[in-house]
Amino acid sequence: MRRIGSTILAAAILGVLASAASSGTPPPGATARCRDGTYSYSQHRSGTCSHHGGVAEWLTSSGSGSKVAVGETVLLARRTRTSGCTLGARPDRACSPGAYYSRLTKKVICSPGFRTSTIRNVPEDEKFAVEREYGLAPGHYGSALEIDHIVSLELGGSNDMANLFPERLHPQPGYRVKDRLENRVHDLVCAGTMSLRSAQRQIAVDWEALYRKVFGAAPSG
Repeated sequence: MRRIGSTILAAAILGVLASAASSGTPPPGATARCRDGTYSYSQHRSGTCSHHGGVAEWLTSSGSGSKVAVGETVLLARRTRTSGCTLGARPDRACSPGAYYSRLTKKVICSPGFRTSTIRNVPEDEKFAVEREYGLAPGHYGSALEIDHIVSLELGGSNDMANLFPERLHPQPGYRVKDRLENRVHDLVCAGTMSLRSAQRQIAVDWEALYRKVFGAAPSG
């Protein structure tokens, strides 16, 4: 009797998942949609949908329980190195060319309800991997260093390693100076003064040059 009950329960769950897949509505708690139409509930990116054809679309929960479909990661240039990266004020382009999410359009990132917390997903093991690529011992550096998004989340940036690099607070300019630029450029994009794609590429290629262009002065604390 218990086995029959378990079979019925499993069939019911599969029916709910099939209905969600056919309707295009992700089931509660899903973090990714796989290429075969199923959903994953993995809290880590490594291995997600590995037996289902890979990830078709990442899903992130917002505070209200709704889903933000970020789409696929688009690299701004090819990653040609994954070790021996040069640590400096700017990311090593060979290791960290920058990347954005295909479905985080201007309409999405400029909407009143958009919050970067709904798409932020960089687990500790990914941060440690970035630190290793740049020759750092994996660990916690407090306020002295952060694993920063090259294309910021508020500009549709991806959580992929290609869009991450270790950025120091000192010497100047540090990550807080770059934060100021990210906020200002987001405003410019939403005001229509700068296109989103142009902002993403400029901040990835040379954020200090973009800072001088936007603020009319060299970046400093």
